[in-house]
Amino acid sequence: MSALTFSMNVTLDGCVDHREGIADDETHAYFTRLMDESGAMLWGRTTYEMMESSWPQIARGEVDAPLALREWALKLEAKPKYVVSTTRSDFPWTNSHHLAGELSATVRGLKERTPEGVLVGSGRLAAELDRLDLIDEYKFLVHPMIAGHGPRLHEGGLPATRRLALVSAEPLSNGAVAMHYRRAA
Repeated sequence: MSALTFSMNVTLDGCVDHREGIADDETHAYFTRLMDESGAMLWGRTTYEMMESSWPQIARGEVDAPLALREWALKLEAKPKYVVSTTRSDFPWTNSHHLAGELSATVRGLKERTPEGVLVGSGRLAAELDRLDLIDEYKFLVHPMIAGHGPRLHEGGLPATRRLALVSAEPLSNGAVAMHYRRAA
């Protein structure tokens, strides 16, 4: 079974608000590389709708955007996107698919069908998947700031402390640090 990797921008105080963090070419290159290395994206409905509201238009050239953002949008357009939702079942964005049914079984099935791995980019969904013991790796881009507000990582808590092993830590020139952890044995 392939790896399910949770990746997210996070501030030093655990804030995962998409409006916080450094959005520059280096940050976009980091997330583009993560997407390129995975076989599919996995999101909750809220993240899907936020992404759907702008990236398809950028990919089609309907919105002016720097080249790095346009390249990201084009790659995102082509990437299979799976969405977990109990309130919506129609996901018209190119290569988008609804994951319905019991969460643990459907995500395990997705991992089995996606040998290149699955990248989770939704905080609340990742926390639920972590509670179900389904997250294998964590790739956080830790930004050098304290937001002082939420939402925060794992706000709902976990049943037990999750022990992780450091795989790598790579500082970026913008001050952020790319942290890669794997579940400890």
